[in-house]
Amino acid sequence: MSTVLCYGDSNTYGYIPETGMRYPRDVRYPGRLQMLLGDDYSVIEEGCNGRTTIHDDPLDGWKNGMDYLRPCLNSHKPVDIVILMLGSNDLKATFNLSASEIAEGVAALVEVIREFTEEKQGFIPKIILVSPPEIGAGIKTSPFYGAFYEDAIARSKEFPGYYKAVADRYGCVFFNAAEHIYPSEIDSLHLTPEGHMILAERLCDIVKSITEKHLQKFSVT
Repeated sequence: MSTVLCYGDSNTYGYIPETGMRYPRDVRYPGRLQMLLGDDYSVIEEGCNGRTTIHDDPLDGWKNGMDYLRPCLNSHKPVDIVILMLGSNDLKATFNLSASEIAEGVAALVEVIREFTEEKQGFIPKIILVSPPEIGAGIKTSPFYGAFYEDAIARSKEFPGYYKAVADRYGCVFFNAAEHIYPSEIDSLHLTPEGHMILAERLCDIVKSITEKHLQKFSVT
């Protein structure tokens, strides 16, 4: 059985834009991914609302993605694949970060994943680095306006180029979510059920491709 760790923010958690509650497991993308992959895989859901890459939120400092990463990896080892989708919350006005700076925060997480797993489980998992969906054009009417402003839209559109550079640097599989999904018109941040479905389907294809390549390499060896 291959273990797939989904490490992310509210869109990994499954935040419902209309209610602020949580989508059922068969709707949110990690749960749907488990259904699509089947019993040969164990999909671990590690989504936290408001989680950042490496920055302490002034109100909720415990949402720093770096702080929980090592305990998370250690709890679930051996981990074969990590799906990392973070950065949207770093666009908040309180952090005043460029897309490039946010991508470097992601790079720091990737470095920890690589170094920590090599030490603790003896091998480095394949990392799927997901460039998050764009901030929606209607952010000004979103309940989250004030935390996010219009400039977050443009910066989110810059994510793919910087994230791909990080993926190339560390040998990650790169996936640009913005090419396939767009946030709900309700809050311009969180995914619709359809968005979760599409994300799960695309990531399923990538996970299976990684596994098949590994098996082919093993059989040849």
